[in-house]
Amino acid sequence: MKLPPDIERLVSKSVLRLRKESPFFATLALFTNFHCSEILTTAGTDGKDIFLNADFVRNLPENQLTGLLLHEVLHAALLHPTRRGQREPMLWNVAADIVVNGAIASFGAFELPPGGVRDPELEHLSAEEIYEILLPKTTYYSISLLDLLDGPPGDAVYGSGGESLQDGGSLSRSEKAAIEAHWRAAMQQAIVIAKSSKSQGSIPAGMDRELGALTEAQLDWRSYLWRYLVKTPSDFMGFDRRFIGRGLYLESLEGESVQVFVAIDTSGSIGDEQMRLFLGEVTGILNSYPHLRCQLYYADAEVYGPYSLSAKAEIPRPVGGGGTSFVPFFEKVRENWDWQSTGVCVYLTDGYGNFPNEPPALPVLWVVTPGGLGQEHFPFGETVRLISNN
Repeated sequence: MKLPPDIERLVSKSVLRLRKESPFFATLALFTNFHCSEILTTAGTDGKDIFLNADFVRNLPENQLTGLLLHEVLHAALLHPTRRGQREPMLWNVAADIVVNGAIASFGAFELPPGGVRDPELEHLSAEEIYEILLPKTTYYSISLLDLLDGPPGDAVYGSGGESLQDGGSLSRSEKAAIEAHWRAAMQQAIVIAKSSKSQGSIPAGMDRELGALTEAQLDWRSYLWRYLVKTPSDFMGFDRRFIGRGLYLESLEGESVQVFVAIDTSGSIGDEQMRLFLGEVTGILNSYPHLRCQLYYADAEVYGPYSLSAKAEIPRPVGGGGTSFVPFFEKVRENWDWQSTGVCVYLTDGYGNFPNEPPALPVLWVVTPGGLGQEHFPFGETVRLISNN
């Protein structure tokens, strides 16, 4: 539905305010189409367009209207509707709101309508990380604006009170790809303009993790591990025939020549839920790659092990509970590594601890819990987040 003239003027005025205060926000707003919808009681976005209830907009103070529009623009630009995947819609909306509202609050020039959810302890994280942290909690945040839609309001799924609007379909694969391409281009342009601008309205502070989640593929971390465990085939014969029937042309494992050294952080900062997650991931490694030679270590400020594991082996009870140092594990690996074979280190941790002064000879894959140390603080190796897709 086309914007009525008075709403169009209000929206245009807010976009001009964004342009004055922040080149970054203003550039993103220019990539946005605004429409009115009487089905929604407040506002929402399907990632492609932003939909506004005209009566709600008319009754907002000017500063709150700008905050509301910016809230929806950031949801769309950060691909929150399409990044949800199979996650629970309400909790994902809460996680995404924490990110967006934190960015707006840190900027300080605009005000959100009453009822916006905030959590200063989490808002510097990505929406995926926040979702994982909130998921085990029995009580969720109160949210007055469920605004991430599966499609335009005629097909939308949720209203502001969580009620069903219509039985609607989700975006098709081609629609999702087009939306993501549109906003990735917009985000790149906004970042360039913000960095080249002499004004104070640059990229919002604390959004590094969220922007990283937007620009980097959210892959299962075992997909990263695969690179270290395969040989590059010279022809079709190099592919693992067990997967060809499923349409997966994956390279054959090098098998017995690959050593995997797995460390599980058992320091006092690791809770029961994180430990359960770590042990489940070790089982996943063994089931995914049954022919590997795998050595498991538990590590806090000391190291315990190695425990030789196979696909059918029972994982020993965790040992530890003290401080954190990554040094002992890498020293043990250096002692136990067969230098005639290929090897890789996998460290499951929250990332908070003492690192070695020198990187090890083997490649290292850090698998870091949601809310753990930022990627930029790891002095060596590759870092991925332990985040599920549902």
